[in-house]
Amino acid sequence: MERVRWGLIGCGDIARKRVAPALRDLPLCELVAVSRARAELAEGFAREFGARRWYAHWRELIADPEIEAVYVATPVHLHAEQVISAAEYGKHVLCEKPMALRVVDCDRMIAACRANGVKLGVAYYRRFYPVLGRIRNLIEAGEIGKPILVQMNAFERFNPSPDEPRYWLVRKALSGGGPMFDFGCHRIEVMLTLLGPVVEVCAVHSNALFQREVEDTSIAAFRFANGACGVLSVSHAAQEPQDTLAIFGSEGSIHVPILNEGTLRLHRHGTVRAERHPPHPNLHLPLIEDFARAVREDRPPAVPGEIGREVARIEELIYRAMSPYWPRTEE
Repeated sequence: MERVRWGLIGCGDIARKRVAPALRDLPLCELVAVSRARAELAEGFAREFGARRWYAHWRELIADPEIEAVYVATPVHLHAEQVISAAEYGKHVLCEKPMALRVVDCDRMIAACRANGVKLGVAYYRRFYPVLGRIRNLIEAGEIGKPILVQMNAFERFNPSPDEPRYWLVRKALSGGGPMFDFGCHRIEVMLTLLGPVVEVCAVHSNALFQREVEDTSIAAFRFANGACGVLSVSHAAQEPQDTLAIFGSEGSIHVPILNEGTLRLHRHGTVRAERHPPHPNLHLPLIEDFARAVREDRPPAVPGEIGREVARIEELIYRAMSPYWPRTEE
């Protein structure tokens, strides 16, 4: 199968740790070119990961005729413009999460990709975690009976100073919100994968520790179409890190103490069974491999733009529930 020729827009922390190594190492991928906001560093990044070309501006990259697919790894407020422009140049696009600041932007991105006959994927890489596949199988097999309640905690102490590269994450106009928008979106996608559509949302948010434009702590509650309920708690302020998943059913429960490690415990009628299903060492690699195969096999990627849009819809409902933090930008 012929390799997919990639361009990488954005060369930040995640791109360096996961995206560029995957594009370099996957047999089905070839990293052709990169672009980054700090143009003086673009050449060094390109040489480090084997890209043949580097560009000072992303518009130059998407105009490169050799590039077939683009990975957009920039801050979320740039996603819509870059994805739409790439699609208009006929490039398939795999976009970092969150997909966009607003649902209306997601709609424009999806429409542009459809109009130009290109694939659109969103980087919810947890969809490929083996432990989540195992949990879906356990639920479908009735091992915990009817799902009743799902609970997830995601805590990461984060309070950047204005001179740090990731400070944009606490600027509302650039990030869309605090931890609920940044990494809460990943957990929303997990809940959708496991329990299906969300039909009702409520939320509370707080600046419990840090006074800034976006919340540092948030709790959202969900009702799913199947009758189950969900609670998602996220924080930039708690000292103890958390990455938990628990699903309580009518006949048992499933507990994952650290989602990114993949160990689960199945509790059923007084017995406990432990299993381990670790993710790939490069968390982004299965996602990128699936997208490359989708391009070559002419099929939808496993995480298409519609999934990104649904997460964005739920995020809008969450932030409207605590309006002081929601950017009231009209279409």
